[in-house]
Amino acid sequence: MKRASGVSIPTRFDDLCDPACTALLIYDMQVGIRQQLKSADTIVAACSRALTAARSARMRVVFTRHLSCPRAWMGTTQYRTAMNWQRVEDPAAVKPWFLRDSPASAIIPELQPNDDELVLDKLSMSAFEGTPLAFALLDSNITGIAVVGIALEIGIEPTVRHATDLGFIPMVLTDACGAGHADAGLRALDTMRFVGEAILSDVGTFSDRLLQFR
Repeated sequence: MKRASGVSIPTRFDDLCDPACTALLIYDMQVGIRQQLKSADTIVAACSRALTAARSARMRVVFTRHLSCPRAWMGTTQYRTAMNWQRVEDPAAVKPWFLRDSPASAIIPELQPNDDELVLDKLSMSAFEGTPLAFALLDSNITGIAVVGIALEIGIEPTVRHATDLGFIPMVLTDACGAGHADAGLRALDTMRFVGEAILSDVGTFSDRLLQFR
């Protein structure tokens, strides 16, 4: 851990991978999103390993769920996004995929949250926009966020950028992050490396680091 002007400056994975100051964020691992990825089973298995390690070390865990507005509440952004994702040109052809309590919106069975874990619903791509995530982290003295889930190029990269803007330090477990488009996912990781705001690691390193806290 480096220090300057009386503050600590984490620069390495080991500086942050501690349940006292870091939480695990499981991003949008929902039934309807899993179905869209060819590599979903591999990502689910890696997320499950990360979740098991976090629970064993008593690390805080937060899940996000992407929701769709009912049609009466769909505005310009909701329609534009849905039309793009569903590849339709007529707004009337849009179908809200992730309505609250719909099967598609549910977190997958393999990663079901327990009673001590936080579940936050969102309409945006960033896990911080329109949710109390930042408040909950700050209130628990959490500065690091280990991120896993789907999808790198859609929501994880915006979440990483937003986390840094809010003063948190994101750690991306790359082998537990899926992408709807492989090349776009790689570009997202390349951008993170270039900008340097995130610490990129893997589930094995994360799990091994947490062994001492069990």
